[in-house]
Parts: sequence; structure tokens; C-alpha cells
Amino acid sequence: MADHYRLLIDGQWTDAASGKVFATHNPATGEHVANVAEADAADVDTAVVAARRAFDTGPWPRMDAAARGRLLLQVAEKIRARGDELARMETLDNGKAIRETRAQVNASADYFDYYGGWADKLEGHVIPVRGRFHTYTVLEPIGVCGQIIPWNSPLPQAAQKLAPALAAGCTMVLKPAEHTPVTALVLGDILMEAGLPEGVVNILPGFGHTAGAALSRHPGVDKVAFTGEVATGQEVLRASIDNLTKVTLELGGKAPNIVCEDADLDAAVRGTLFGIFAGAGQYCDAGPRLFVHRAIRDAFMEKLMAMTRRIRVGDPLDPETHVGSLTTREQFDKVARYVEIGRNEGAQLIAGGAPPDDPGLAGGYFYLPTIFDRVAPDMRLAREEIFGPVLSVLDFEDDEQLVADANGTDFGLVAGLWTEDMRRAMRLAQRLKAGTVWINTFRQTQISASFGGYKMSGIGREKGLSGLEEYCEEKTVWVDLNDAGIGYFDS
Repeated sequence: MADHYRLLIDGQWTDAASGKVFATHNPATGEHVANVAEADAADVDTAVVAARRAFDTGPWPRMDAAARGRLLLQVAEKIRARGDELARMETLDNGKAIRETRAQVNASADYFDYYGGWADKLEGHVIPVRGRFHTYTVLEPIGVCGQIIPWNSPLPQAAQKLAPALAAGCTMVLKPAEHTPVTALVLGDILMEAGLPEGVVNILPGFGHTAGAALSRHPGVDKVAFTGEVATGQEVLRASIDNLTKVTLELGGKAPNIVCEDADLDAAVRGTLFGIFAGAGQYCDAGPRLFVHRAIRDAFMEKLMAMTRRIRVGDPLDPETHVGSLTTREQFDKVARYVEIGRNEGAQLIAGGAPPDDPGLAGGYFYLPTIFDRVAPDMRLAREEIFGPVLSVLDFEDDEQLVADANGTDFGLVAGLWTEDMRRAMRLAQRLKAGTVWINTFRQTQISASFGGYKMSGIGREKGLSGLEEYCEEKTVWVDLNDAGIGYFDS
């Protein structure tokens, strides 16, 4: 880790126009990590101008698409070459267990591989219209993109947004979260080392109410892509209105995870725990609402509690650690507040509900895997996003009521269900209001499969071809093959 990080604008590392810096801290220890230049509206304007110039007159959008793809493949290899360094940086910056950040570094490289392969395969199509016309479509880069990423998985989130936009030929301004800016800035260094032209990617760490707000409302931005909480996503959407800026939003979740009476209980327990406690529950696609059929409830809960007791919470840099720290003090306080809400609502706390008692972890934002039993569907525990290691257990017996309760939140990002009856699984999957439904697994994603939500979980899709097309404009071209042309006024 360097002691000081600067902004990347127009291919140059520079201090903020204001001269401001902010400090980042290791959430597992409280120790200082680095000082980072703090971008605000003036820096956003400079970066957008650079990105606009790179798009309007620079080589990137006009480059042979295969050459763009080859550069992205080089980026993937450079990420892998610095894998250990990047994983350690990510862990120091956001407190996630090293076993998880290592996997996420590989996933980040995979984004550039996948979209590098797509760069020269963006095809339009010919439309069979009436009359003697040749009518076809082409996909063109949308332009300058503002991209705002969250703190829970900064490196893969940066890759998830940058790679498809680059493959399409866009230019961009990326704002990483102020809590976890380091790996996004290192990724900027990798992009420049790979030969990306100046101004194509600009990276501005800063705060949401200054840099993020300025980027969302900037008239020089053609598209904004945001991942984060609902309230901030709503602000981004409101900011886009004056300029009619195109927006994709990947927001919160409160996923139902359903265990039917014929499920493989051991597999369902493992999937449930991975779905809520990996990453300390700080995933929008976590599974915080567990619906267990009453017929197998006691057997399932016995297995769930036994495996929960084996989860190792500790030093995120220890390869044996399962769960590291929460990323911010605000999130730690929020989790503690919802635990108190659950107690007051009458839910039964059966695991966790407090920080670990290990004095070696006292300096960090650690919280034990927490399970509430006897949760009712109308409790706040079952309706509001906590974004932490808190699992709420609900009973069900009737599929009709189950569907109503599972869909009974403002969110619709993901859902999971466990059953050996595939006809039942398919029927339930059709009725669950979620952008992704997992059957006999949970939190399994791949770059080739699109991802996004229903309801207040977002607008648009990321990953896959759908995620690439979000960075394109479709143009329809008409060619008149008639010798006489239009004869409207001839008679």
C-alpha cells in the first residue's frame, strides 16, 4: 500500500483542485491505511471534459474493436499478475476475509477477459421492411459514462462497470466509495500501463454528496451507472432528470431463501450460511430471510446452529478466517441497531447479537453471525435491508402464503429455493419477483449471466450481453434502393 493516492484525470495522476485529502482506515484494526486526494465538483468537471474529448476526438471509440478487446485481455493478465497484492489491498481497505478477496481479484480479471472477447462481436441486424429498402441497425458506444461504485466489493465492482463500457468504446469517470478507494486507483494504474489512451478512464475518489452528486447531474455525462443503497440511487435518478441522462441502478435486496420439506438439508444449510454470512452479509444478493417449512424446521435448525458455531470470525488476513469485519463504523452501528429492533419486535435471538469477545478483535468492526428465530413477515427484520450478518428465520406451510410473504418487500433482486421437486421449483421460480432465482444453490453468479432487480432493487442489468448493451445506443439506418425515390409530391 502506498501512503498517498491521487486522482487519475486525463492520463495523469494529480492532486484534487482544492488540495483536500481524506484518510482511509483498516476496518479490522482501526489503523490508518492511506491518504487519498478528495475530488469534488471542480475535479468532476475537469474529468468529464477529458472524457468528452477522448470520446469525441480520441482514438478509443474509433479504434478497431479487436484491438480494444486485446487491450482488455492484457488488463486481465496484469490483474492476475498482481493478484496477491490486490487481494491484500482489498482486505486492508474493506475488512473482507482474504479467502474472499482472492476470489474477487480473479473475478475482476475475468470481467476484462469476458468483455474483451465481446468487443468485436457487437453486431446489429438487418430488418426485413416493406418496399425496396435495405434497413439495418448498428450498436454504437453511448458516450461519456459516470460510474459510481460501493464499498463492499470495490475491485470487482469497478471491473464490472469499466470492462463493458470499455469494450463498447465509451469513455468514463469512475467514482469509488470514499471508504474503499485504493484498489480502484490501482486498477487505473494497470489500465494506463496496458496502454489505455489518455482521458478514457478517469478515477475520482471522493464523497457522495460532492463528487458523486456532481457526476450524476453533469450535463457532459451521457449515462450514469450506480450501485449502492436505495436512497442514494433515488438521488442519482433525480439528478439525471434535467439532462435526461440514461441511468442503470443496482440497488438493495432482502432476498427470500426458501427451504422446502423435501430439500437436501445439509446442502441447504451450507447454502444458507454462505448466502448470509460470507462477506459479513454485506452483499445486495445476500439471503437474509430464511423461510423453512414447518415439517422439517426442527431438523434444519439443529443443523444450521451446529454449522453456525463452526464459523470462524477473525483477522481478515488469516487464510483460515471465514468472516472478517464490517467495512464501516456506520454499518457496524446499523447492524447493532437492527439487532436491538429485532429484540424489541419480539423475535428470538438464538445466535450472535454482539461483537466477538476476543480482545484481539476489539479495535475492528467485527460482529458475530446473528440469527433471529420466530420472525414474522411484518417485522422490520423481515422487510428492511440490514446489509450485515443477520439472518431472520420464518416458518411456512402453504405455498400460496409463502409466495405472498416472499414477495412482501420493496425489493426484488434475488431469491433462492431448495427442493427436489423440479416442477414445484419451476412454478415457484415463475412467481417470485426477483431478477435472479437460484434453485438448490445460492449466491452463484457468473459474468456471462445478466444481473439486476425488480421493484426497488434497480433499473437495467449488468453482466452478460445485457450489461454490455447498456453502454450502447442502437441506431437504425435506412437505405433507399428505389430509382425514383419518394414521389409524394409528383402528382
